[in-house]
Amino acid sequence: MIPALVSMSPASRNKKPQLNDQPWQPTASLATLRQRAVLLAAIRKFFAERDVLEVETPVLIGATSADPNLYSLSLPYSGPGAPADGRLWLQTSPEFTMKRLLAAGAGSIYQICHVFRADERGRWHNPEFTMLEWYRTDFDHHHLMAEVTALVSSVLGPRPVEVLSYRDAFLRYADVDPFVSTVAELKHRAEQHDSSLPDLPLTDRDGWLDWLLSTLITPKLGRDVFTYLCDFPASQAALARLRREDQFEVAERFELFIDGLEIANGYHELTDPVEQGLRFEQEREHRQLSGQPESSVDDRLLAALAAGLPDCAGVALGFDRLVMLALGAEHIDQVLSFPIERC
Repeated sequence: MIPALVSMSPASRNKKPQLNDQPWQPTASLATLRQRAVLLAAIRKFFAERDVLEVETPVLIGATSADPNLYSLSLPYSGPGAPADGRLWLQTSPEFTMKRLLAAGAGSIYQICHVFRADERGRWHNPEFTMLEWYRTDFDHHHLMAEVTALVSSVLGPRPVEVLSYRDAFLRYADVDPFVSTVAELKHRAEQHDSSLPDLPLTDRDGWLDWLLSTLITPKLGRDVFTYLCDFPASQAALARLRREDQFEVAERFELFIDGLEIANGYHELTDPVEQGLRFEQEREHRQLSGQPESSVDDRLLAALAAGLPDCAGVALGFDRLVMLALGAEHIDQVLSFPIERC
C-alpha cells in the first residue's frame, strides 16, 4: 500500500472526511487534499517504474463524443484556428487525442487530467472530475486487468480478484439472460424489483439492460473482492474489439467494481478505421432517435487509425472515486477542493 496511507492509524483511516461548511472554503479538508497529492505522486511512481510515458493533451477539442450516454459541454470560439461551427468542446475523455499519440509512435502512455460531463452530479459525480487514463501497447484486456489490479492494490491493499462475464452476472443476480431474453422479459424482471421504472421504449434493449445492471447487479459486485465484469454485448462495445463467444459476439471490454462502485472501464482497443467510422454513425443515429444534441465525428482520430494504431489496450479510471475508497469518503465533495457549487 501507499506509505502515507499505511502510516495512518486504523481509527484515522476509518474516520469519514468532513465537509467544510463555509461557501468560500474547499469542501475537502486540507488533510484530504494532502492525501490526494500523495496518491497522485504514487501513481506517477507506479507508471515511471513501468516505463509508461506521462503525456498531456488538449482539454478543448474540436469534436464531441458520439457516445449516447455522455453529454458534452461546449463553448463558443471564433479566434485563430476556430472550427467551422465556431464551437469547441470540453473533453469527456482524453481517449481520442491519446490514440493519435499512439498512432504517432508514442508507445505506452498515461495521463491524469480533468474531464467534463454535463448533467452528472451526485454522490459519485461532479461535472468536472479527474481521470487517470492509460494505454499499453502489445497488451490485451486481460493483461491490462492485471495491471489495474496492481495499481488499485497499491492504494487499497490486496483483495481476491473475481472475473465475471456480463452474461453470468445477469444470470446470477438478475435471473435473466441478457443475450437471449426478450426486452419484454427484461422489463418484466425490472417491474418485479421496482414499480417506478424509467420511461424506456421496448425498442431500447441496452437501456433496459443498463437499468437492470445498475439496479440489481452492480451494488453486489466488488464486495471484499475486486470484481471485473467482462464480455459485454456487442451493442455495448464502444471502442472495443469484438470476438465470437459460443453463439454470441461479445466486446473485449471490462469494468472494475469495488464495493459496488464502478471504478474503471477498459478495452482491447479497436484499430479498424472503417469499423470505427460505422460505430460513430450508429451512435449519431442513436442520439438523434433519442432526441439528444447532434454529435460530430472526429476525423482526426479516424485518420490516426488509418495511419496505424498499434495493438493496445486502454483503461479510464476515476481518480476521485479511488481517493474516496482509499479515505472512506461518502461523497465526492469530500475529496474535491471546489465542486461545481463552489467554483
